Amino acid sequence: MAPVLVLWLAVCLGATWAVDRGNFKTCDQSAFCKRQRALKPGESPYRALLETMELTNTRLTLQLINDNNKVRLLLELYRLQGNITRVKINELKPLKPRYEVPDVLIRDPPTEPLSVLSQDENGVVLSLGAESQRVIVSVRPFRLDIMEGHDVLMSLNSRGLLAFEHLRMRKDTFSYKVTSTVASVWDNVKRVFSSQADPEAENKEEADAANQAETTKEEEEKAEEGMWEETFKSHSDSKPNGPSSISLDFSLPGVEHVYGIPEHADDLKLKTTDNGDPYRLYNLDVFQYELYNPMALYGAVPVMLAHNAQRTTGIFWLNAAETWVDISSNTAGKTVFGKMLDYVQGSSEIPQTDVRWISESGIIDVFIMLGPTAKHVFSQYASLTGTQSFPPLASLGYHQCRWNYNDQEDVRSVDAGFDEYDIPYDFIWLDIEHTDGKRYFTWDPHKFATPKEMLQGLVEKRRKMVAIVDPHIKVDSNYKIHNEIRSRGFYIKNKDGGDYEGWCWPGNAGYPDFTRADMRAWWASMFAYDQYEGSMENLYTWNDMNEPSVFNGPEVTMHKDAVHGAWEHRDVHNLYGLYVQMATADGLVQRSGGVERPFVLTRAFFAGSQRYGAVWTGDNAAEWDHLKISIPMCLSLGLVGISFCGADVGGFFKSPSPELLVRWYQTGAYQPFFRAHAHLDTPRREPWLFGPENTALIREAVRQRYTFLPYWYQQFYHAYRTGEPVMRPLWVEYPQDPATFAVDDEFLIGQNLLVHPVTEEGSRGVTAYLPGKEEVWFDIHTFQKHNGAQNLYIPVTMSSIPVFQRGGSIIPRKMRVRRSSSCMEHDPYTLFVALNARGLAEGELYIDDGHTFNYEKKEFIYRRLSFSNHVLSSVNLVPDSHFTTNSWIERIVIIGSSKPAKVTLKTADGNESQLEFDFDASMSVVTVRKPGMNAGADWTVTLQ
Repeated sequence: MAPVLVLWLAVCLGATWAVDRGNFKTCDQSAFCKRQRALKPGESPYRALLETMELTNTRLTLQLINDNNKVRLLLELYRLQGNITRVKINELKPLKPRYEVPDVLIRDPPTEPLSVLSQDENGVVLSLGAESQRVIVSVRPFRLDIMEGHDVLMSLNSRGLLAFEHLRMRKDTFSYKVTSTVASVWDNVKRVFSSQADPEAENKEEADAANQAETTKEEEEKAEEGMWEETFKSHSDSKPNGPSSISLDFSLPGVEHVYGIPEHADDLKLKTTDNGDPYRLYNLDVFQYELYNPMALYGAVPVMLAHNAQRTTGIFWLNAAETWVDISSNTAGKTVFGKMLDYVQGSSEIPQTDVRWISESGIIDVFIMLGPTAKHVFSQYASLTGTQSFPPLASLGYHQCRWNYNDQEDVRSVDAGFDEYDIPYDFIWLDIEHTDGKRYFTWDPHKFATPKEMLQGLVEKRRKMVAIVDPHIKVDSNYKIHNEIRSRGFYIKNKDGGDYEGWCWPGNAGYPDFTRADMRAWWASMFAYDQYEGSMENLYTWNDMNEPSVFNGPEVTMHKDAVHGAWEHRDVHNLYGLYVQMATADGLVQRSGGVERPFVLTRAFFAGSQRYGAVWTGDNAAEWDHLKISIPMCLSLGLVGISFCGADVGGFFKSPSPELLVRWYQTGAYQPFFRAHAHLDTPRREPWLFGPENTALIREAVRQRYTFLPYWYQQFYHAYRTGEPVMRPLWVEYPQDPATFAVDDEFLIGQNLLVHPVTEEGSRGVTAYLPGKEEVWFDIHTFQKHNGAQNLYIPVTMSSIPVFQRGGSIIPRKMRVRRSSSCMEHDPYTLFVALNARGLAEGELYIDDGHTFNYEKKEFIYRRLSFSNHVLSSVNLVPDSHFTTNSWIERIVIIGSSKPAKVTLKTADGNESQLEFDFDASMSVVTVRKPGMNAGADWTVTLQ
C-alpha cells in the first residue's frame, strides 16, 4: 500500500506547487449555497405570531410562520450577562432533532431578565437593560432591530434573507400521485363548505401538515438538483435527510470595516463578496493555498467583528457545518475622492455593511456581542468560549522543525549545531517519519530505536521535543491502537454502518470519532507514560491533518454522509479538529497528574480551540507574499480569541532565498508562535547553512525574541485572564483613528510594542504608521523618539527590524540570552522605561514557575511598575499571592529622561543607597546600573 500511496501523492501533489482549485467547491458547486444565494433581498415570507409570545425570567419565545409553506419556527431570544444578546431559531416541530453544537461554550451563558416596554399589533419592544438598549421585534415581515438611544446597532432579517429549510420526508412519484388525488378531493370538499370554513383552523391544519414534513407536489417540482443527493467530481453525497440549510442576514449601519471569520489567506479587513464567492468556513487540507481569496482553509471560527470610530460589535454564529459568509457594502468601490465628494455634496447616505451567514445544517444560534469597545467584545466572546490557554514559557521560545529529521543522530547533530552557532532554541520537532510505518504513538525501530535516550539528551540541555500524532489510524491488525479503537467501536462509520476508511499517510486508515466523550477519554489515556512507549516529560504533541484530511475523499476530506452516532459528518465537520486537540491536551495534562501545562499544536480549529493550545497557518510557501500574509492571518485569529498563532518560518514549500529566510526569521521572532518548518523535498535550511553573515542576522533575530520572553509571557497571562489578543491590530488600541482601520502590514504586541516587519524583497526602507496624537514612540534599538499620528519612513538594512516601544510603558526584558528559556529562569531583568510626553510610564512584571498550573493557586509574582514624579516603584498587585524568585533587577533604562543629579534606591526595609548611572544626552537616556533588588520585592528608585 505504501508505494502505491507514494506514487499517488507524487502524481497529485508533485505536478504543481499551486493549489488545484478544481479539487475544492465554489458556491455554485455547493448545492445549498447555490440555492440560498439564489434568494435575493426582498420582503421576507416570515411573520411573527405575537399571540404565541411567552416571556420568562430567562428568555422570550415566539413562533414565526413562513407564509409561503406554513412551516412554523421557534424564535428564542435571550439577554445574556455582559451586554450579549442570543438569538436561536429552530423548527417548531422538526421531523427529527436538528444538530446543536455542544462543547464549545464553556457553560450555559447566564441570563438577565428581559422586559416588555411596549407592544401593539405591529410588534413588541423589549428592554436590554443598560443605556437605553432595546430590541424591536417587528411582525410582518419578521425583523429584529437592536437599538441604543436613537441609533440602530444591528438589524436581523432586514433584507429578508432568513431562510430555513425544514426537514421533510422524501416522496416517490407514486406516493405523490396518491397524495395529489387525496389533496384534490379535500380541496373540493373545502370549496363546497367554504362558507362554513374557519380560516384560523385552516391555517392550523396547513401548519400542522407542514410540521409533519410532508412535501407537496409543487415543492417537489421546484426542487433543485442537489437537495436529496449531490455529486462532486467522483464523489456522491447521499443526503439522507434532504435539504436542511439555514440563512440569516445582518445589517450594520455606520460600519465599513469588518474583520474575523478565519481562516482565510486574505487581508485583515474583509472584502465585499458581491462579485465573487462568499467567504467559506469549512476545514480543509488545502495544498499550498492561494492568497487573497475567500477559499476555505484548515480552520473555521464563525466570529465577525464590526468596527467604526464610535463602536465595536461582534457576531458569533454557532454552527459547525459548512458555512458561507456574504458581505456587501454601500460604500464598496468608492474611492477616497468619491467619499469626499459625497461629503461636500451633502450626501445623506450612511455607510452600511450587510452580512449574510449560510450553513448547510443545524439551527440558527447567534450571539450578538454589543461591545461597545473591542476589548468589551473580546471579554464577551471569552465569557462564551473561554480564553487562550496559558502556555508553558518554553513554548514561547524558538521551535526547530522539518519533515523530517532522519534519525536520532540527525536530532543530536541539529541540537549540537544550535550550540555551536550560539543560537537559542527550546523545541526540536519530529514529523511523521519518526514513527513505525506511520503508526502514531510508536517510534521507527531502526531510526529512533532509543527515544528515551534522545529525550534525555535534550533534558540535559533543558530543551524539549514535539512529536506528531495525527488522528488517522493505520488499518493494521498488528497495531495496538487500531485494534483497541475497532474493538471499542470508536471509529466513525460510513453511511452503510461499517467503519469509515480513507487514504492518508499510512495508506488505508480509520478515523476515530472524537465527537464521543468516551473516545476522547480513551485517546487521552494513550499519552500516559506507560502507554506511549518512549515518551517522557519533555515530549509534547502536534496534531496535523485533523480537518480531517482524507486524500481520496471529496475535497480531500471526509464524506458528509459519514456517521457520528446520531449525526452526520456534515453536522459536526468543523468541530473535528477542536475535539482532536481537546483530547490530546487532556492527555498531556493527565499524564502529569494534572500538574503540568500541555503544549499542543493543531492545524484544524474552531471557536473554543484557544483553550487547548496553538495553531499555525498551515502549508505556506517560500514566497514574499506568503511572508506578508502571515501578519493579517494571525491578526484575524487573535481577534477571535486564538492568540497563539504563527506561520512556518521560511515557508513550508519551495526554498527561500537567504534574504527571504532572514526577513522571515525577523518577522517570526515578533509573532506569537515562532517555528521554522520545511517540506521533505526542500534542501536543509538550519539557520547556519546560509553563510556567516546570514547566520549572524538570524542569530540576532532569535536572540531578540529571547530577550523579550518576559514580555511575551506577561502578554499571554493577560490573554488568559481577559481574552484580549497578544498580537493585535492597531485599531484595537486606537479605535477612533480611521488611519488604523485597514492597517495589516504592522501590528502591536500588547499595548506597548509596535512592529513593522520588512516584507518586501530588496527593501531599502519601510513606512510605518505610528498611531496616537498624544503618543511618543521610541525605536527599541536606537532609542530615537518619534511623535505619534504620523507616517514615518524608516531606512532599513538587512539587520533592521523596525520595532517601537510606546512612550508611557515599562517593558521587562532578560538580556542574558542562553541556550534555552529554561536556562534563563533565574537570570536578572532589565527594565526599559519609556516616558510619555508627561514624564510618566507604567507596566507590569509577571513571574511564575513557567510550566505548572500552580498559578491557579496564586503561586506567582505579579507587580505593578510605575514611573511618576521622577520615581520608579514596584508594588505587589496581588497581596495574597505567594512565589519567590532568584531573579533580580540588574539594569534600568529610562528613555526620554533628563539628566538626574543622583539616583537612589529605597527598599522595603527602609534602607537607602545611591546607584551608579550613565546619561546619554544625544538620546536622553538614563541607564541605572546594578540596582540589585529582588524582582519580587517592593522598592523605589528616585531620580533627583
